[in-house]
Amino acid sequence: MEGRLASKHKPPRRAPAITLQPAGPLWQRVPTRDEHGQRLSDFMLLIPRLAQRSHTHQRSVIAELEAALAAFSPHVVFVDLNLKLNLLWVSVRPRPGICVDLPLAIQARVPEARLVAQNPAHTVRGR
Repeated sequence: MEGRLASKHKPPRRAPAITLQPAGPLWQRVPTRDEHGQRLSDFMLLIPRLAQRSHTHQRSVIAELEAALAAFSPHVVFVDLNLKLNLLWVSVRPRPGICVDLPLAIQARVPEARLVAQNPAHTVRGR
């Protein structure tokens, strides 16, 4: 009887683990298209003074980032946390509102995170 019950239940889905490793320049590693050739969107968050915080605090922030990103896992394609620069880069599959919803979800868990964006008033438009 237990065997049948166990076979009906799927094991809990685990978020992909974050690997920590030195890397080359971001421009060489960031994907611009997904596996189907569709263009990706991306955004960057600044997490002030993260590199100067304790390893315990850094691990706590990373756990919060993982939790926020896991909620959007079908859309998240690439993530890079640069501790030296205190920057989080996220590339996502385009979906209406994702470049607002995901940063807000991250800020809800890591309040010090700040979205790096261009002021639309300073955008030079084609003539």
